[in-house]
Amino acid sequence: MTSTLPTTTPTTADHPLAPLTAEEIDATREIAGAAGLLGDTTRFVYVGLAEAPKQDIVNYTPGSELDRTVEVMLLERATGVGTLATINVTRGEVAASRTIDLAAEGQAAILDEEFADIEGWLLSNPDWHAALKIRGLDPHKVRAVPLSAGNFGAEAESTRRMCRVLAFYQNDPQDLPWAHPIDGLLAHVDLTTGDVFELIDYEQYDVPTERAEWDAAPHGDGHARTDMKPLEIVQPEGASFIIEGNKITWADWEFRFTFDAREGLILHQLNWRDGDSVRPVLYRASVPEMVVAYGDPQPARYWINYFDQGEYIFGRYTNSLELGCDCLGEITYFDAVIADETGHPRAIKNAICLHEEDYGVLWKHTDMFNGMAQTRRQRRLVISFFLTIGNYDYGFYWYLYLDGTIALEAKATGVVFPSAYVGPDGFATEMAPGLGAPFHQHLFCARLDMAVDGHINAVDEADAVRIPISDSNPHGNGFRQQKTRIRTETESGRDADNLKGRHWIISNPQKQNRLGQDVAYALYPEGQPTLLADPSSAIYKRGAFARHHLWVTQHDDSQRWPAGAVVNQSPGDEGLGSWIEADRPVDGEDIVVWHTFGLTHFPRPEDWPVMPVDYAGFTMKPVGFFGANPALNAPASTARHCASDGGAEPTCH
Repeated sequence: MTSTLPTTTPTTADHPLAPLTAEEIDATREIAGAAGLLGDTTRFVYVGLAEAPKQDIVNYTPGSELDRTVEVMLLERATGVGTLATINVTRGEVAASRTIDLAAEGQAAILDEEFADIEGWLLSNPDWHAALKIRGLDPHKVRAVPLSAGNFGAEAESTRRMCRVLAFYQNDPQDLPWAHPIDGLLAHVDLTTGDVFELIDYEQYDVPTERAEWDAAPHGDGHARTDMKPLEIVQPEGASFIIEGNKITWADWEFRFTFDAREGLILHQLNWRDGDSVRPVLYRASVPEMVVAYGDPQPARYWINYFDQGEYIFGRYTNSLELGCDCLGEITYFDAVIADETGHPRAIKNAICLHEEDYGVLWKHTDMFNGMAQTRRQRRLVISFFLTIGNYDYGFYWYLYLDGTIALEAKATGVVFPSAYVGPDGFATEMAPGLGAPFHQHLFCARLDMAVDGHINAVDEADAVRIPISDSNPHGNGFRQQKTRIRTETESGRDADNLKGRHWIISNPQKQNRLGQDVAYALYPEGQPTLLADPSSAIYKRGAFARHHLWVTQHDDSQRWPAGAVVNQSPGDEGLGSWIEADRPVDGEDIVVWHTFGLTHFPRPEDWPVMPVDYAGFTMKPVGFFGANPALNAPASTARHCASDGGAEPTCH
C-alpha cells in the first residue's frame, strides 16, 4: 500500500535510534490520512518508532542513510474496528496495514476519550440510577472507574469492545473517592455504542464513610513536621556525565535512550569503555509489559487485572518531573514526545530525569601488614521516569555503577485500589472502618536483549549446592556452585530459588578474560512470587510471561511485547508463552533474556491513604567480564566533601 508524500517534511534523524520527533509524528498522521486509514472518528491509540532491524543498527556508521518507520495502532470509534499499520515516514508510504481480528487477537488498547464518556453514559441509564437510589446515593456524586475487561470466555468479550466499570462516591471536590467504594455493583459498557448492556448488582455493601485525604483528619493535620534540617546535594563543578543528543557517557559507561508511549524508557547499546575498546553488555533493555493481578474472587471483582502497557499504553501518563521533588542534585531533564489520540505530537516536559547519586562505600580495606588504609565511595548514574495510571504511581529507575553493576528498580506508590471489607475470611486487608484493600500482585517483565562482549551468548543457571561427605570432602564442609546450561527455549521457563542463591549467568563462549574464563554478566533475581493465579485461570493464560522468573528466547526483531502486540480483551494466545513453543536453540546464539519480577502485595493499614513506596527490581553484575575489580581507579574523596567532628581532622565515610 502506498500513498502520496506528506506536506510536512519529517526531521532528519542523526542515528537510527534517535527518538521519534514531532515532525515525524505529524508526517505519520498525514501519510495515514492520504492512504485512507483515517475517518472522522479514527483515533491514534499508539504511535511508536519501529526500530530498524538489529543487524542494521549494529552495522550503522555515522552519516549513512536512515530509513525511519513508525508503528501505529488505530481505532475507528464509530465501529470499534482496530488497525495495525507500519508507516515509513522516510518514503512517505504505508508499508503495511491490517485489521485487528477481534475474536482471535482482542481489541485495540483503551482511549482516554472513551474513559471520559463513561460517566455520561451511566447517568443516562435508568438501571444505574435505580441501583444507586437503593443505596441512597446521588448519581452525580458517583465517580465511574472504567477498567479493562479481560477475557474470560464470555460472548460479549469476543464480540464487543467493552469495559467493566466500578463506582466510588465523592462527597465534595476535595474528597478522595477511593475511600468510598460502592462495592458489589458493576456495569458492563459497550465502548462503541455507549450501551450499558449489563448491570451486576451482586450485593449492597455499606459504603465506607471515613475520608482519606492525606493532609486532613483523621490521618493528618495539614502541617509538615519542622524538626528535619535541610539536606542539600551539591555538585559544585557540575555533573560528570556528557550528553550528545540521546547518547549519554558517564565514567566507563555509554548508552543511548529513547522513550516509547507504550514501553516507556528504553536503554540502547549499553557499553563499557575498557581502555581503547568499547565492550557491549546490553543491546536493548526495557520493561515492555506488566500485569496487576487481583486476588478477590467475588462476582463483581474476580476479573480485575490490568496489563498497563498493552491495555492502557501507560507511557502517555508519564509525569512532568520537578526539581527537588522527584529527583535531587545536579539534574538534567529530557522531554518526551508522543502522539495524542488525534495523531498530533504532544510533548511531556521533563519526562526523564538523569542525575548522579552517592551510594556509600564502593570498596575499603585497612591492612595490618602493609599499612594500607583506603576507602573509595560508590557512585551511580540514575535515569528514570514516573507515571500515574489510575490509582497507582510507578517509577522506573535504571542504575549504572562504577564497578560495572546494572540495576533496575520499580517503585510503586499512590493509592491502593479499595473495596468493601467483608471480614477476615475474605481476600482483603481492612484499611479503615469498612474499607478493604484486596490482595494483589504487581508483576513486571523486563526484556533484556543481551550482548555480553558480542551477540553470541549462553545462559547457565547457577545454584549453591552442598557436597556430601566423601574422600574429597571428609569433613562435610564443602560446597560448590552447580551450573546448568539452558540449551533451548522450552528449557528456559525457570524460577528463582533463594535457598540455593539461584541466579543466571549470561556468558560469551567466544570471549575469555585474562584467566581463560568466559566473560559474563549474572542476573540476580529478588525471587518474589510469580503469578499466583490457578494454572487453569484466564489470567494465567493471558499473563503467561508471569508464570516464571526467567525465559530465554532466540532474538527476533518482531518479538517485542511479552503479552502480545494486542492485549486488550485478548484470549492470550500470543506473546512469550507461544514464542517458546518454537523451541529454538539458545546456547551460543543471539538471545533475549526475559525476567519477571515484582511485588505480591498484602496491603497494610500503613499503606493508607497514600502508600509509601514499595520496591521491586533486579541486579546484573559482571562475572569474569573483567580480570579484576574495574573500580580500582575510583577517586578518593576530598576533604571538603568529608565531615569534621568538633574541630577534628575531616574524615570520609
